[in-house]
Amino acid sequence: MHTVFLRYLDEVARQGSIRKAANLLKVSSTSVNRKIINIEEMLGVRLFERSPEGVEITPAGKIVLEHCRKTLYDFDRIKTIIDDIRDLRTGHLNIQTLDSVTFGILPEVLGQFSDKYPGITLSVTTAQPDEIIQSVASGVTDIGISFTNDSHPDVRIFAEKATPFGLIMRPDHPLAERTSLTIDDIGGYPLVRTIEARAGNSILDQEMASIAVHLPTHLFTNSLIVAKQGILSNQVMGIYTKIGFMSEIERGELKFVKLSQKALSEYKIGLFVSASSSIDPVKRLFLGVVEKLFKTLNFDT
Repeated sequence: MHTVFLRYLDEVARQGSIRKAANLLKVSSTSVNRKIINIEEMLGVRLFERSPEGVEITPAGKIVLEHCRKTLYDFDRIKTIIDDIRDLRTGHLNIQTLDSVTFGILPEVLGQFSDKYPGITLSVTTAQPDEIIQSVASGVTDIGISFTNDSHPDVRIFAEKATPFGLIMRPDHPLAERTSLTIDDIGGYPLVRTIEARAGNSILDQEMASIAVHLPTHLFTNSLIVAKQGILSNQVMGIYTKIGFMSEIERGELKFVKLSQKALSEYKIGLFVSASSSIDPVKRLFLGVVEKLFKTLNFDT
């Protein structure tokens, strides 16, 4: 059943007459009648009872009509969305994300998005994972890019990517040749950790609350640049995902070794929006660019 028949069936049912429907559709009565007969023969049931006064839809016809109207509605809605995207010229999005994403993912996303949609402006801020989720849930932020391991009833996840935690170190570090590491393995090496770790509130602390292990921390910082420089200078190594260090890892300046700690190995980075608001064309365009980039990246090894 294609669009022509859907519109024919819908209009005939509305008018109760093939002739009146044909006039409104600006086609011949024969074309409308023949199309309906073809579908009736295909389905093996009558859709209309015909009489000199007009036509009356059958019970089977009502079932088909319901399907037709839903299909027409969905098709028209898709056309509207496509038209909105095609004709889009202006708009604004508030994006909130992790600091690491502004190094490893966002520059590429912003470049692609700006090239395609130069009239759409963006605001980008960084925050902690719980702050990002709350901001999106409340509607203050349009799109969040953060860890998705903690669910929120007012947030809808659009796309996810496996992003385990591991050790970031120089390739000449004694642990660099390992394929995986445990928390016990790193106990004797100085680390760089986030500021939250000083109060025991970091993601790492929360996931390792049941493990009695001391992590010797040489440097606390909320700056990924500072952490990166400390690792590059071989003063420390860090427990992070690959996201903020992708360029250095690709150039061979740093090495990533995944942690075997179950909770930390199962983290995911994701795109999410408010569950109470629709995904309008501007949001859809940005989400599409990020989702496409996600598919090309590997944060797992």
